[in-house]
Amino acid sequence: MTRLRWGLIGCGDIARKRVAPALRDSPACELVAVNRAQSALAESFARTFGARRWYADWQELLADADIDAVYIATPVHLHAPQTLAAAEAGKHVLCEKPMALDPGECARMIDVCRANRVRLAVAYYRHFYPAIARIKALIASGAIGDPVVAQINAFERFNPPPDHPRHWLVEKARAGGGPMFDFGCHRLEVLLHVLGPVRRLTSLAANVAFDREVEDTAVATLQFESGACATLTVTHAAQEPQDTLDIFGTGGSLHVAELNAGRIRIVGGGEERVEVHAPDANLHRPLIDDFVDAVLNDRDPAVSGETGKTVADLEQRIYGPRD
Repeated sequence: MTRLRWGLIGCGDIARKRVAPALRDSPACELVAVNRAQSALAESFARTFGARRWYADWQELLADADIDAVYIATPVHLHAPQTLAAAEAGKHVLCEKPMALDPGECARMIDVCRANRVRLAVAYYRHFYPAIARIKALIASGAIGDPVVAQINAFERFNPPPDHPRHWLVEKARAGGGPMFDFGCHRLEVLLHVLGPVRRLTSLAANVAFDREVEDTAVATLQFESGACATLTVTHAAQEPQDTLDIFGTGGSLHVAELNAGRIRIVGGGEERVEVHAPDANLHRPLIDDFVDAVLNDRDPAVSGETGKTVADLEQRIYGPRD
């Protein structure tokens, strides 16, 4: 196998903006088929991105013998059943984040993929940001001493009306939770990647501005095995957007005002400088490239199912017992 042949399950916003273009443009990929419940829209999407076939039923896509791997880009409550079915059909799986509704579903996904000898990865694409790699290298070099405190703000104003196509993101049964579950999970993966395993965690979740099934604001406070502490604050309610990462150490600090831009302000040794490590123009492309390489070279993806489950474990601790 020299190219990975893909099926795309779900043709929503992220699939259109990033996933399908990456699958179309990568020389190591072939987008064979797409799935969307409305057949006419599935056909239009397929023609736009050069897929040969389209299916209204995702189970029919999984029966397509020309497909080696699937990208699952559906609401969270579908991730586990679709991953299990894909693995049993012999397809490798790259699943959107968050991995599933709870750690139990994640564990089952891992077990079934392993039993069927297919690879499983989760779409925490910030793992591949050059700025994150640079931050890890700076910390490892001792440039800021030992990390003491990290702070992340992730604010996105979002309160969709009932007829909005993304309203499912505020429906607990389909989304799992509010902003902490939807995009807080990305930042939890970043903190785990940069600072390591978590020892302790406390949290709160609230509805500050919006009356709905899931929180509009949440804060998690974590302590890592190294002793370093972090706060992660997320909200749908604040007007001003935020995408920050600040790490303060015993000998300096690192400041990223917009993580998606990759500009790092480095303070230490009485000096201050700025470095820019911009991400790929298509944020999903490095994630997909890594997954393709993992499948073709029979190795674990960089962001494996185990990573997805570790994040889900933290989310469960943040939210407490589920109904």
